[in-house]
Amino acid sequence: MPNISEKLREAADILQISGISEPRREAASLIAFALQKDKTFLIAHPEYKLSAEEETRFREFLQRRANREPFQYITGRQEFYGLDFAVTPDVLIPRPETELIVENAIELLSDKSRFCEVGIGSGCISVAILHKVKTASAIGLDISPNALQIAEKNAKLHQVADRLQLKISDVFEVLKDEKFDLIVSNPPYIPRRDFEMLQAEVRDFEPTIALTDGKNGLSIVEKIINDTRQFLNPHCFLLMEIGFEQATEVRKMFSSKIWKSVEILPDLQNIPRMVMAQIEK
Repeated sequence: MPNISEKLREAADILQISGISEPRREAASLIAFALQKDKTFLIAHPEYKLSAEEETRFREFLQRRANREPFQYITGRQEFYGLDFAVTPDVLIPRPETELIVENAIELLSDKSRFCEVGIGSGCISVAILHKVKTASAIGLDISPNALQIAEKNAKLHQVADRLQLKISDVFEVLKDEKFDLIVSNPPYIPRRDFEMLQAEVRDFEPTIALTDGKNGLSIVEKIINDTRQFLNPHCFLLMEIGFEQATEVRKMFSSKIWKSVEILPDLQNIPRMVMAQIEK
């Protein structure tokens, strides 16, 4: 039976040929996951021989990663805002830059606040906010029933399900007279022209409906901005992630007659990433 050291070399070579940017690191992560051990075990026991079952499991994971399937879909997990989230190909993989929404939402919400998330996906944004703001409650909307199942699973995992109501909805379609103290969203903002240039991991595996509107990337963004005013309490906020080079166009969508302030906030790489807008009344 092959040992860890031999499998690491073999796997790193395969991943490098497949175009994976950090092949040895990813090979180690795949072996650790197959063995259900941490990476310190790999370092301490390079001579450890894989059992037939472990070898089969590792080969399956390696083949999937070599085909450019994201590591997070192989493991079914991703960390976000210090919490562990279940992920499947029905939802976007949570990304560090989206934590900007969570950080600002926590600052804006007060005691017994109620907020709404449009396009809840895995639930990472709403669950992270509710986990931190114990008195808040929320409604999460998504057009995908499968995504809502994952959001529900994550809400239960982090014990916030009793404060998160989930509804199938195309943007705000299902809502009637509800009012919120905050609306958050990470909408599909990638323009169709840019979609084919995305990394294979994103383009071929993550849900297309959550990535692009199939148009200029701004149609759903604009709909959210236009419809939000019906559902926000006076002087409350919209927090929404936007794409690269969209800040100028997005800012133009906010009427000064309706919105008191519009601010574009950068992410850690200083890329304009989130719009924070306060409604007048």
